[in-house]
Amino acid sequence: MTSPQGPQASGGPVQGRTRELVLLADRAILHLARHWLLLVNLAVGLYVGLPVLAPVLMHVGHEGAGRFLYTLYIPNCHQLPERSFFLFGKRMAYSLDELPPEAQGPASASSCTDCLRLAWPGVLRAEGQNPPPRRFYYGDERVGYKMAFCQRDFAIYGSILLAGLLYGPLRRRLRPLPLLYYLVLCVPLAVDGMAQLLGLWESTWFNRVLTGVLFGGASVWFAYPQVQAAMDSLRADLEVRLARASQATRPS
Repeated sequence: MTSPQGPQASGGPVQGRTRELVLLADRAILHLARHWLLLVNLAVGLYVGLPVLAPVLMHVGHEGAGRFLYTLYIPNCHQLPERSFFLFGKRMAYSLDELPPEAQGPASASSCTDCLRLAWPGVLRAEGQNPPPRRFYYGDERVGYKMAFCQRDFAIYGSILLAGLLYGPLRRRLRPLPLLYYLVLCVPLAVDGMAQLLGLWESTWFNRVLTGVLFGGASVWFAYPQVQAAMDSLRADLEVRLARASQATRPS
């Protein structure tokens, strides 16, 4: 915290290099408070963009770079081809029966080592499961190349990005979505995802996209106005503190 004379430590006024560091930290936090939405949108845009870039790289012949992006997203998504969108093929979505034989393996690898071997067969010798897990089927020229995350993830994070961009001009007029309404909008995703996980039914690409968009859009509507209120309060406090610190440095 600071006093009217500028930043203070618990033992008295902060001076010299320490004072400069405190002021620098305050300015950095103020910049974050002013531009948090831009930074969040950039981060989400990067997170959404890289999985879409993976099939583009595979299509134009940069297989190594494409495989790197698929591997990068292994911890974040199952990457099953029958639940992913494809680019540069006859269709954007395929059922498991419509995919070629090399995409008919088990759902996952048995270990992290197997994951690396299967993701990089030219670098690490591929051993073990045959046919390989279908998450490592990236596509080909016939069916196209899949995105590096599933349809539901694409819908969730894509809608978070779009809603975040729309929130910019609306932030001063939009109130937070009530918690009860938010939970209601989350129910379709929970039901569809759990039913698919338990094998009660196989969800369609339309259901995955619809439930993902509802969840992603509702999450922005619920959270971003609350973050904005917190950042506005923080910004006002920091602006006062920095103004007082600036006045304290002026010659009398």
